[in-house]
Amino acid sequence: MIKITLPDSSVREYNSGVTAMDVAKDISEGFARNVISAKFNGTTIETATPLTTDGNLVLFTWKDDEGKTAFRHSSSHVLAQALEQLYPGVKLSIGPAIENGFYYDVDLGDQTISEKDFKKIEDKMLEIARGKHDFKMRSVSKADALHKYKEEGNEYKLELIENLEDGTITFCDHDTFTDLCRGGHIPNTGIIKAVKIMSVAGAYWRGDENNKQLTRVYGTSFPKQKELKEYLELLEEAKKRDHRKLGKELGLFTFSQRVGQGLPLWLPKGAALRERLEQFLKKAQKKAGYEMVASPHIGQKELYVTSGHYAKYGEDSFQPINTPAEGEEFLLKPMNCPHHCEIYNSSPWSYKDLPIRYAEFGTVYRYEQSGELHGLTRVRGFTQDDAHIFCTPDQLDEEFKNVIDLVLYVFGSLGFENFTAQVSLRDPENPDKYIGKEENWEKAENAILNATKEKGLNYVVETGEAAFYGPKLDFMVKDALGRSWQLGTIQVDYNLPERFDLTYKGSDNELHQPIMIHRAPFGSMERFIAILLEHTGGNFPIWLMPEQAIVLSISEKYEKYSEKVLNLLENVEIRALADDRNETIGKKIREAEINKFPYIIIVGEQEEKDQTISVRKHGGEDLGAITIEEFSKIVNKEIENTLKPFNG
Repeated sequence: MIKITLPDSSVREYNSGVTAMDVAKDISEGFARNVISAKFNGTTIETATPLTTDGNLVLFTWKDDEGKTAFRHSSSHVLAQALEQLYPGVKLSIGPAIENGFYYDVDLGDQTISEKDFKKIEDKMLEIARGKHDFKMRSVSKADALHKYKEEGNEYKLELIENLEDGTITFCDHDTFTDLCRGGHIPNTGIIKAVKIMSVAGAYWRGDENNKQLTRVYGTSFPKQKELKEYLELLEEAKKRDHRKLGKELGLFTFSQRVGQGLPLWLPKGAALRERLEQFLKKAQKKAGYEMVASPHIGQKELYVTSGHYAKYGEDSFQPINTPAEGEEFLLKPMNCPHHCEIYNSSPWSYKDLPIRYAEFGTVYRYEQSGELHGLTRVRGFTQDDAHIFCTPDQLDEEFKNVIDLVLYVFGSLGFENFTAQVSLRDPENPDKYIGKEENWEKAENAILNATKEKGLNYVVETGEAAFYGPKLDFMVKDALGRSWQLGTIQVDYNLPERFDLTYKGSDNELHQPIMIHRAPFGSMERFIAILLEHTGGNFPIWLMPEQAIVLSISEKYEKYSEKVLNLLENVEIRALADDRNETIGKKIREAEINKFPYIIIVGEQEEKDQTISVRKHGGEDLGAITIEEFSKIVNKEIENTLKPFNG
């Protein structure tokens, strides 16, 4: 008998050779019908793999990420079989699961795949899936594996096998199809009910441009047609909300090849938006005891060698700037923290002075590869809402929790309500990735875990995701489309204070090293605004909108009254502009809706006579004819509901 421990810590005994699916059926027949993947002692297995030792078993359904991975990896096998049948002579290489789908890289020889071929590939995949073919793993000797692919003339699989150890090679069979594979499949093809080929692209074998370019076929799959339909609708909505599209339509930012890739240019409306976000955070930071500082865009190379940033970013970043002075080198600033360390070092400190909280909207530069640049979410120059807190050990817990409060205030004010905290720790198997002493890492990791628990946050622990100088707490936010983004980060750092020899005089009259907290609720202004654009679809909270209202005159006769209304709105601090063009009122309203003005104010003969305004909300709700004073109360009430004061 063997003992199987389940995630709820319950232990069940079975005869040796029991499978994961047998255990699932023992729990519940209904549950077993949904089980599609499993892990045993931390290793992904097939649901039909015999279990012969005691161990921990986790069973996954489609609702689990691991279940989706197995589902889509299995779908890539079905795609490969379909391509073999439709394109005789095709050579397969690799076909992994990816987020929301899968792909397979193939060498088609003289054949091609275009969008008009997608339907026949999908039909063939569904035809194969309906056969309900079991996925079966088997071990193969290296000699037999090489023999198979030599006979097929598949140099890609041969190269993969040459790098594998004999005794570790497995094939996966289903129907008439066989593929080199490590495992991790659903029970059978019949579970795949809906497929969609998304696109084709070129991809160099093993990502090396010196190798042959293969054809990469991207697809996605679901256990229900309804879920595929919902996913495709979500993609269409995501296209509408693409921040690059909205940014152009709303006149927020642009890019210029002359200026350079990955270097955004902020247009007047975008600059005003940034400024409002900055002022919003500065106001909260002031209440929380932060002081604003400013640092230059460059620093001597030695500064970043001392901090460790040169070793981390130097080779892959902008190259040093040489000056006329012999041997003098400067770097574009990759991070603000070394500068803040030097600001701290400019004065002697006592324990009575701490905590010291420095904040800066500092622009930093990193040379991202051109293929990785993407709108505002991946750029080469970006502004961080950076702050660094220097505190004593007994202040660390309270300071960390205060930063959590500030991050939650930012999220609440901007409509990000669905999030998970992620505690990112070291990878114990790769200590060379990190700087600093083991004891300092343990202190920092424990501080983050304790504060996260005390604040009652819903959190997960991710090993290996820490920054190179310290562990961190990241906030993983879900947007309106259900996509997850990392927004806001807090990091505990014992290493930079040590590297920069930061000190304060303690109550014992001895010098001690402060602890440093790195903190950025937005992360970067560029990326945050991109995510906020896609989350809101450009319908920002009213307090943040570039213009909160637009005044539309029915005809030229009412331009003077329109101007008067505009002035009155300015007097009550409502941001507005007037559209006095000689266009139909219908066209003006349609364009105002497209430009997402929260309120559309219409003025004509009756409004001028009564000294009122006719108001409609974005989306069509008619508020009727009201006075400026009444309108001001409506706007201010909406602002109060979305922008609470920070009580930090």
